[in-house]
Amino acid sequence: MPDYDRDVIQRWLAAADQAGTHDARGKALEDLACYLFGRIPGVSITERNALNAFATEEIDVALWNEQDPAGLKSFNAVILVECKAWSKPVGSEQVAWFLKKLENRGLDFGLLLAMAGVTGDAQDRGQAHYEVAMALPKKIRLVVITRAEIEALSTTDELVELIRRRVCQLAVSGTLWP
Repeated sequence: MPDYDRDVIQRWLAAADQAGTHDARGKALEDLACYLFGRIPGVSITERNALNAFATEEIDVALWNEQDPAGLKSFNAVILVECKAWSKPVGSEQVAWFLKKLENRGLDFGLLLAMAGVTGDAQDRGQAHYEVAMALPKKIRLVVITRAEIEALSTTDELVELIRRRVCQLAVSGTLWP
């Protein structure tokens, strides 16, 4: 259970907040994602800002998961991460686009770091929540992690548990949060 350095997390978040461009904000959050996920046992960063062969889709961060018992044992070998360092919730169009990227690659799981969460409401499954719910019949699961959740992390075990809990919530409630 490696610990996270909260000062490192806060520095990356501050870098995203203070960045002068959209790209710089995104890069700071991608750097933070690499720090957070790269410390999970058995997980390594394999790609960043990689375009598909047709140059139509970009992947922010790709993880290789060795499925270490102390890490993300129950999850796929390849995990894609989308990073949105936006001050407003991520909308349904962007959520649907990331879900399409997962589907286009034959993947059934992805992570969305959305600093301000996503639009809509879990109760009525509106807006972005609708997109997540509609991906479930296709057997695609999307876990959203917010800034507040990142700021609360102290160890990799906490991040792994958050992801596991969210996947179970998706299965039980059919949406991101009950």
